[in-house]
Amino acid sequence: MPPTTTKQWTIEGKSGFDSLKLDEKAPIPQLGDKDVLVKIHAASLNYRDLAIPKGKYPFPVKENVVPGSDGAGTVEAVGSRVTRFKPGDKVVTLFNQGHIGGSLDPATISTGLGGTLDGTLRQYAAFDEHGLVSMPENLNWLEASTLSCAAVTAWNALYGLDGRQLKPGDTVLTQGTGGVSIFALQFAKAAGAKVIATTSSEKKAALLKRLGADHVINYRDNPNWGEQAADLTPGQLGVQHVIEVGGPTTMAQSLRAIKIDGVISIIGFLGGFSKDQPSFLDCLNNMCIVRGILVGSRLQFEEMNRAIEANDIHPVVDDKVFEIDQLRDAMEYMWDQKHFGKLCIKLV
Repeated sequence: MPPTTTKQWTIEGKSGFDSLKLDEKAPIPQLGDKDVLVKIHAASLNYRDLAIPKGKYPFPVKENVVPGSDGAGTVEAVGSRVTRFKPGDKVVTLFNQGHIGGSLDPATISTGLGGTLDGTLRQYAAFDEHGLVSMPENLNWLEASTLSCAAVTAWNALYGLDGRQLKPGDTVLTQGTGGVSIFALQFAKAAGAKVIATTSSEKKAALLKRLGADHVINYRDNPNWGEQAADLTPGQLGVQHVIEVGGPTTMAQSLRAIKIDGVISIIGFLGGFSKDQPSFLDCLNNMCIVRGILVGSRLQFEEMNRAIEANDIHPVVDDKVFEIDQLRDAMEYMWDQKHFGKLCIKLV
């Protein structure tokens, strides 16, 4: 018999990590016809998961939501009309549960796990069968739990714009050592592209080089890192793709790095907000494409998983792994930027 209760975190308020509450015996709702009950073995954290309890997330959030968008687990039971999965299958959660393919729209953009829908920081959860993908066979639970948000975002940045997909020999500029940037580095190298990475840490620079970065620029030592990145490309023409995670505080340098007709994919605002930020005229002057993205579709996720298996790509997981009861500690650890790669939580 499937379990009837689960350990489950919820966010109750916006006062910081103290807003996180653990329920030892939360009820598991009865499965609908198209639902899949998943025993979640592991989840991973994103900056969004930290921003929500701190009241820093600019998008709608359901009251008392179960946090977390990323999770990997085993199918425990299925509804009577489920055709995509069976008990025993290994699955990973889709970030926007309604985003199957094509562009987002007002309906699918409001189906984010851990925001408007209850997420993955619980031991058992029911999802619509269309909100799950098969887990790559070459990954373990922790590795697979990192894919839903950061990996799909990186894949969308590199491959999501028709006519501008990453090609062998292209150059990609990544910023820092967060999850999206590291996945972009791994995907780009697997595709035969060059990668220029930025960081402020010599220790992290060595790790980036070990992962295959062709050049690493210390942005603290060189505030004009965008120009330096462009100088490192063939003919000093600039990079084809920038993975822009800093937002307003880094955009000016991204514009200096980008090639004519190149793509800057804006995926975050880690650098905070600034009054001194480039305008749309700067995009015109640089004759480039600037694109905001919110993760990606299930079709992109499945395409990415095929590449992960074919190239035996393994996500970079931080050495420190937390247990389900230690979620607040995990968030503090990540907020203090002590992690490298993805930070994971064991749930069972």
